[in-house]
Amino acid sequence: MKAFDYQPDFRKTVLSNGVRIITEHHPYTRSTSVGFYVDLGSRDEPQDMVGAAHFLEHVLFKGTHTRTAYDIVSELESVGGEINAYTAKEYTCYHASTLREHQHISLEVLSDLLVNANCSVAEVNRERNVILQEIDMSKDVLEEYIFDRYFEKAFAGQSLCQPILGTPDSLNIIDHKKLFDFYNHRYHGPHLIVAVAGDVNHDRVVEQLKGLEKLHKPIEPKASREKSYVQGFKDFDEKPAEQLHLLLGLPSSHFQSEYRFEAYIVNAALGGATTSRLYQKIREERGLAYNVYSYLQSFTDSALLLTYIGTSIDNAEESLSFVRDEYQNFKQKGLTEKEVEYYKTQVMGQILLGADDVENRMNSIAINEMVFGQYRPVDEILNQIEKVNSESVKSYIDTYFDMSQLGFLAMGNEATEAAKFETLFR
Repeated sequence: MKAFDYQPDFRKTVLSNGVRIITEHHPYTRSTSVGFYVDLGSRDEPQDMVGAAHFLEHVLFKGTHTRTAYDIVSELESVGGEINAYTAKEYTCYHASTLREHQHISLEVLSDLLVNANCSVAEVNRERNVILQEIDMSKDVLEEYIFDRYFEKAFAGQSLCQPILGTPDSLNIIDHKKLFDFYNHRYHGPHLIVAVAGDVNHDRVVEQLKGLEKLHKPIEPKASREKSYVQGFKDFDEKPAEQLHLLLGLPSSHFQSEYRFEAYIVNAALGGATTSRLYQKIREERGLAYNVYSYLQSFTDSALLLTYIGTSIDNAEESLSFVRDEYQNFKQKGLTEKEVEYYKTQVMGQILLGADDVENRMNSIAINEMVFGQYRPVDEILNQIEKVNSESVKSYIDTYFDMSQLGFLAMGNEATEAAKFETLFR
């Protein structure tokens, strides 16, 4: 498979203070996507600042020296564009999308946001209350909340266990001064990557972003992250709910692992698509659950292959027995060469479809720069997936499918009743 009928032009420039500007030129698109990626996520927060990266992401939208909070969003929305941000475990992203003729607005507004933040004590206090509401809201959606709880347990005692949103206790001790000290000490040139994808002129982008040189170099280098590792556990959370939510996980291959692409194939076969084993057996053949899927969550030094099922207590044991059986089948037999080829084609097709989306390309080139420090074109990714075979898949499974490291979390009205089902995985 070939990624494009043309070869996108990738270019990279490093400003004097270490800011990295990367672009990928797609001449046939009407849109452009701009992302400002700060190499700072929830795992980089000190214990007395849990939730600070996400808090800061909110606060930077409250105004600059030249723009109000309304100005920030209205300049993009007035031309049909959009602006947003999100915080992850290992980075924070501020991003905007517009038509190509309005790309300069995205660059100007996002630059102003990061370089000229200006927010009052009252605004910080107001936004703290907004995030406290966000925390409460997240707990109402158990299908999402169970993932937060899972990470707390699978990475207990490690920085990856820290909730991205923080906690009411942690947020209430982060005041205006602490938050902007955090900003001044962490938002530095070498920690920032600006990624632009679409019909873009690299030299013009660099010229417009010269103002980012105001982000000074750090006095001290960023502290290295303590290596993370996955821990097995069994736990049961009683919560008011119509359904029983079940989440199981095994260690998997991190971003730089030799088995990174084998993990993609195993995830697709296990529960990553409607043709997957778990979806077909649990939903299509037996009707035991509406929502069942597997999910690969990768970090720079660890990863999880997660399996989620939303079902009733009456259907839980049978559903989990299918999960156990598939784990055992994978462990004993791996995948046939025919199955590997099927799921390779599926995964490569998804990558190619994503390559037509400039926002997806923006994110891809930024993550590759952050993780690998280099550009990895789509064709290179496809070539690596092509090399996956049944033997390498079996090696991945032998390496990571260790039931002693299984994580099992049940959440819902009858979660403690599900305790008896964890014996299926002994």
